[in-house]
Amino acid sequence: MESVLGRYKNLIVLVGVLFAQVLGLAVQVKRTTDTESSRLIRIWAVNSVTPFEKVLNWMHHGTGNLWHNYFYLRGVRAENRDLRAQIEKLRLEQVRLNEDAAQARRLQALLAFKEQFISQTLPAQVIGSGGTEQSRIVYIDKGEHDGLKTDMAVITVDGIVGKVLKVFGSTAQVLLIDDQSSGVGAILEKSRLQGILRGTPAGEVVLERIMSDNAVQPGEEVRTSGGDRIFPKGLPVGTVTRVGNGPDLFLSIRVRPAANLSKLEEVLVVTKLVEQEPTQLQTGPVRAADILAQRLPSVPDKPAADAAKTSESSQAAAPPANRPSGGTAPPRAESIPPAPKPNISSGASSAASTNKTPSITLISPAAGSTGLRPATERRPVPPPVKVANPATPPAQNPVPPDSSTTPQDGPQ
Repeated sequence: MESVLGRYKNLIVLVGVLFAQVLGLAVQVKRTTDTESSRLIRIWAVNSVTPFEKVLNWMHHGTGNLWHNYFYLRGVRAENRDLRAQIEKLRLEQVRLNEDAAQARRLQALLAFKEQFISQTLPAQVIGSGGTEQSRIVYIDKGEHDGLKTDMAVITVDGIVGKVLKVFGSTAQVLLIDDQSSGVGAILEKSRLQGILRGTPAGEVVLERIMSDNAVQPGEEVRTSGGDRIFPKGLPVGTVTRVGNGPDLFLSIRVRPAANLSKLEEVLVVTKLVEQEPTQLQTGPVRAADILAQRLPSVPDKPAADAAKTSESSQAAAPPANRPSGGTAPPRAESIPPAPKPNISSGASSAASTNKTPSITLISPAAGSTGLRPATERRPVPPPVKVANPATPPAQNPVPPDSSTTPQDGPQ
């Protein structure tokens, strides 16, 4: 080592002096760009350190990806299995709830229960609040000119707010649900226990009139019951936060309102409610009896007017009871005249005797029966047909039919 330093001593000193000189020049010299100027030593230092920094950064990201993509996800398979089981359980629960909802609608339709639905609302903006802490009211920019009336429900997207207390020309006063003089019919969503929602002087909302022997859990949702005839049934009210013992064997249930009553800006006033019977939803399987009842033909009831017309036509078509034998009846629209029959006498069969063929002699009915019979009357039996003998000569003077004979009721 001493031989190397002794041998290259002058060279080493020269290199050291040159390096120090270059380093001093790099500190003094600056490179100016459009935005800023940097010293040359800074640029050299950055360019020399950047490759090592890139390598270290690549190694760090590679190690992090290996940890998060492999070692950290070793329990994902078990977690996915648990999630699949939970999804299947929720699907079964959803099917059961759908069946219960369909059954409830069928029962409501069967018992003719009516439900209230919001059919028309009016948007309004909050323009003021009450002057004291004891009276929790707000003012909106809609009034009597806009069709508002007292005891109209005021709601938001999140939940109910209150009801219209007083109505002026262009403004209205809304009583909030956290006021101590307010009252809303409420029901717990899971346990289906009904109570009255009131406010307290401290500005809290409590649910009253629920017996202490009932089990109410914090976190249960509270909705409107529709018993106050102001708010429709099923609107969100809030969530149970605390359950305690109250006076007279009742529970003291604190409720956090669903709507933020201290930051109201826009509200909706329910101006019209519609009561209608729920329709039966055909979501589940239909019974065979219902299908047959729909497909079998039904005979409609005969109207009274049609029955009267039918009876009149049947009476008009019936023949009279005492009708003379020789009279002529007026023709009717319902009667069909029979076809005329030829009156062939026995003396008009000369052509038949010449050809030596048997002739047919028809005996005409009496001359007195010339009337038409209605189609509904039964026709008499026609007279027998006489066959003339060709060997017998025809009579020269045929005997006219006796007028004293009884006329027959045959058609002409």
